[in-house]
Amino acid sequence: MNEMTCESGVKLLMEYLEGTLAGDVRAEVEAHVAACPRCVAFIASYRETPRLVRELTAAEIPADLVASLRVHLRAHRRESRLSTSRWNRR
Repeated sequence: MNEMTCESGVKLLMEYLEGTLAGDVRAEVEAHVAACPRCVAFIASYRETPRLVRELTAAEIPADLVASLRVHLRAHRRESRLSTSRWNRR
């Protein structure tokens, strides 16, 4: 493999994190990461993302907002159907 770059390392990230890279390629990735603060930060954020997603909780949507959205969506659907039927008549 040629000299490792941030771009080529990102393409190997999943395999690197899963531990499925061949030893020589893994060593190249690790050597690059050891000298690249940007890649260290990228890998840390990549590892952190699933944990953050798990911690998210569903936000409670106020009932009046839900009702308002439904009214607007129904109106939009009606409007879209009318526009389509007018277009088909031409």
